[in-house]
Amino acid sequence: MGVTHHGRTHRLDLLDPTLREFSCTVLASDPETGIVLDRSAFYPGGGGQPPDHGVLLWQGVQTRIVGTRKGDDLYLLPAEGDPLPPVGSAVTGAIEDERRSLLMRTHSGLHVMCGVVFRDFGALVTGGNMEPGTARMDFNLPEVPSDFKTRLEDLINAEVIADRRVDVRVLERDEALALPDIIRTQSNLIPADEQEIRIVDIVGLDVQADGGTHVASTSQVGKVQIVKVESKGKANRRVRLRLI
Repeated sequence: MGVTHHGRTHRLDLLDPTLREFSCTVLASDPETGIVLDRSAFYPGGGGQPPDHGVLLWQGVQTRIVGTRKGDDLYLLPAEGDPLPPVGSAVTGAIEDERRSLLMRTHSGLHVMCGVVFRDFGALVTGGNMEPGTARMDFNLPEVPSDFKTRLEDLINAEVIADRRVDVRVLERDEALALPDIIRTQSNLIPADEQEIRIVDIVGLDVQADGGTHVASTSQVGKVQIVKVESKGKANRRVRLRLI
């Protein structure tokens, strides 16, 4: 489960986040539970990153994929009324490029912000969510300087311009948890039975456990705007950003 496989599905999305088209075989096909493939580049969602959209192409027919459900297998959810490929069919999967690419940029932008806030303000993440091009992240930050919004935007964009490399690797659990400050959330969200942990490293800025898709360098994020900083309790601050 998790890093290379989920149930019977080999996860191509984590091996190569640039992959947008792939061939595969249908292992299960049901209008209620969904479609299971032997290999898939569809990111199934998780960690605040929404699932991919796209299509399956088979025998001149198209099935639109509008979501994913995680269970013992990864179930791709077809659009209502679309035909389903039969079990055993050879199909081609195609990921909606604009949505995935924008989500990758957004996710990496959040990691840049997380790294900056941890480095310069000493705050941990308490929550977050993203959509293509927009996102929010909550921090345990009791004291906020009066110029926090402007400073944060400038600091983030300086790291984007710095073109820091974004590396991904998989480590054994003990090795990963031995890394300093590897957990950037206030509570440890890594399942106790997860023996391999995927690490996303924005070289020189941010290293943390993460299961999402990312761009190859911070320059690919593009310009970031901090839209709003909100108070969400005595010590919690919500930062909203968008890519421009």
